[in-house]
Amino acid sequence: MRLEAVLLLAKTPLTTRKLAQLAHLADGTETRTLVRRLNQIYDNQGRSIRIEQVAGGFRMLTRAAYAPWLARLGHLPSAVRLSSPMMETLAVVAYRGPVSRADVEAIRGVACGELLRQLMERDLIRISGRSEELGRPYLYDTTKQFLQLFGLPSGDALPPINWEPLQEDEEIDPEPFDPEHSS
Repeated sequence: MRLEAVLLLAKTPLTTRKLAQLAHLADGTETRTLVRRLNQIYDNQGRSIRIEQVAGGFRMLTRAAYAPWLARLGHLPSAVRLSSPMMETLAVVAYRGPVSRADVEAIRGVACGELLRQLMERDLIRISGRSEELGRPYLYDTTKQFLQLFGLPSGDALPPINWEPLQEDEEIDPEPFDPEHSS
């Protein structure tokens, strides 16, 4: 019950170590065991909540099926709206990070400095260090806020992408247009 109470009031995901400390449990192993047990109880009873691993910690969340009703309350955070170029830039950083601005621009084929700045302002990416390349450019990576927003336990949980370039089908040259034989 202590673990459930801590998770109910937590505003951010908590690690197993922090949960064990706050709920006066033996260790992270006991915490993970109790989380599994609570989720079994919630599933068996058809409860509207679950404990999910998000952004490197655990958090009590409502099931997605109840989002329409919860939206009526007005307590849900507003949706984060990202333009297509911002989503493309964020995807490159998420899948290739830590990555330099030059590498992001090489992949996207356009300048991305302003988009990177805007993503940093929204706390979706951060400067994670400097490259050893000439000029020691900044390296960008995703944040815990990014993981929370997309409901991911870690960056490794991103859906896999086949990075092989798409092969264009060889096109057969159409016959040249002949105005005398057109119908």
